Amino acid sequence: MTMSNHSAKSDKSHGPLAESAKTSGDEVVLAQVESAASTQPPVRLGEKLVHLGLISPDQLQIVLTEQRNTKKLFGAILVEMGFVTESALGEVLAESSGTEKFDPKSTMLDSTVVRRIPKELAARHKVIPVSYENETLQLAMADVYNVLAIDQVRRHMPKNTKIVPIYCTDSEILELIDQYYDYEISVDGILREIETGIRENAKLDGRQEGYINPTVRLVNALLVDAIKAGASDIHFEPEGTFLRLRYRIDGQMQQVRSFHRDYWSAMAVRVKIMSGMNIAETRNPQDGRISYTVLGREVDFRVATQPTVHGENIVMRLLDKKKSLVPLEYLGFSDHNIAVLKKLIKRPEGIIIVTGPTGSGKTTTLYSVLAYINDIETNIMTLEDPVEYQLPLIRQSSVREGTGLDWINGIKSLMRQDPDIIFVGEVRDEDTALMAVRAALTGHQVYTTLHTNDAMGAIPRLSDIGVPAHLLAGSLIGCLAQRLARRLCPHCRKPRLATPEECHILGADSGKPVTICDPGGCEKCNHKGYKGRTAIMEILRVDKGMDELIATHATRKAMTDYALAGGFITMAQDGINKVMAGEISLGELINTIDLTDRL
Repeated sequence: MTMSNHSAKSDKSHGPLAESAKTSGDEVVLAQVESAASTQPPVRLGEKLVHLGLISPDQLQIVLTEQRNTKKLFGAILVEMGFVTESALGEVLAESSGTEKFDPKSTMLDSTVVRRIPKELAARHKVIPVSYENETLQLAMADVYNVLAIDQVRRHMPKNTKIVPIYCTDSEILELIDQYYDYEISVDGILREIETGIRENAKLDGRQEGYINPTVRLVNALLVDAIKAGASDIHFEPEGTFLRLRYRIDGQMQQVRSFHRDYWSAMAVRVKIMSGMNIAETRNPQDGRISYTVLGREVDFRVATQPTVHGENIVMRLLDKKKSLVPLEYLGFSDHNIAVLKKLIKRPEGIIIVTGPTGSGKTTTLYSVLAYINDIETNIMTLEDPVEYQLPLIRQSSVREGTGLDWINGIKSLMRQDPDIIFVGEVRDEDTALMAVRAALTGHQVYTTLHTNDAMGAIPRLSDIGVPAHLLAGSLIGCLAQRLARRLCPHCRKPRLATPEECHILGADSGKPVTICDPGGCEKCNHKGYKGRTAIMEILRVDKGMDELIATHATRKAMTDYALAGGFITMAQDGINKVMAGEISLGELINTIDLTDRL
């Protein structure tokens, strides 16, 4: 480990950067080193450790004396003498240098990025790449001031790469180098290793910890591969003689590969151990959770097992915080819908309901709304099942059925926490719905979700649950309904003129056909023709006129006509607008939205 030198003399030639410069003999590098050294914290490491109470003044003098006699690095002597642990010293060094502290135990690295850097370079300078995204490389280093190492790493990366150092201890980096350079870490390579028995101790046993076990590396490699592919779910599906692996990407199931059935028992045990499940239980469903930093991003995996006739089926839901928590403007809403939504949010009290089937992006939309209105002057409380993404400043609670914190008691408890805004994960029954309405009537803004086909359907659905019309009329702010449609890849979409039949569906004049786009296929979209998804939405704004219709039990047609007269844009029309803008294909719209009345 390379640490700052803390001898009695205040000489710029001391310290980790100067150590690098002495060995290089390069005057240019020395100038860079001295420039970087001038940015080091003014408080010496030894003084800081004494101030924090990690070592005593006597221990500091012992280390300084030993350093003068042996010329060893200050931090290395501290650890060797047992005065501080390597991890504690690392925390102080990371804070002093203004860098992050890298935790390899909760991180999965991308092997393709790691092996861009030669092993000899990584071992000599004690560095290892952590992630590479948007032309930025996160580089774990034992000495974050070693500009010589940074310069040599840059030679192996694409031009214009920005390198961000993060601190990691010597021993952790050496272990990572051993893991990622000396062992096979690609899926195909690990499978070959297991099949041919390359290593004598390579037992196919999910209980054995450590990267020596090929099953550990195999599961890790599959998780990294799924995240790189943009999957939202990983499905491990045992069949009679084999195991099928499928990813859900942009809402579509895609088969990735098949394994021999013999692999599955060890892989299932490994997944259960990672997610905190009981490995001995195979006859009942189980739920678990895994949290890792993968490719430089925080990713949670919600894991669920289901016993089947061929063995345990396991599904892992990927919750990628960076991709899911996005500003409202980037969700794919039209300008009209963004304007209407922001107007609804300005109402100080009442209920806003988001409807749609499972996987339609309801949670992402609500979290984006909460992030938009979140500030230090607002108290936001949530009740979820479970908490999917943790947001700063927001007090989030998970429902635990069978305890005192169920939906009903949870809402009652939130009401006693002086909230301004309440988010209730889902309205499931009459009691929950009435509690949410009461919260709105007592001056709170309430957000929740409901399962209906469209925005207008939320009103009769709440009435069916048991919410009186006169209470609903005074408390409902608006209803949002949405679906997710695959977005056409902008690099390979194929524009063409719509046929007369397609013009009829789109409501366009067949004599002047509009231009629409079909999916193509290129490397950027993995030859699928689609890349990412966009929201197709309708927002029903409940004003005084709509309140009157709700309170008097008006027909659905009367309410729809009133809404359309007020500028309401249906999901179908929002989708048609996106088709004519070239964002989605007509076939994708037909598969996503009910357009049977136009066919």
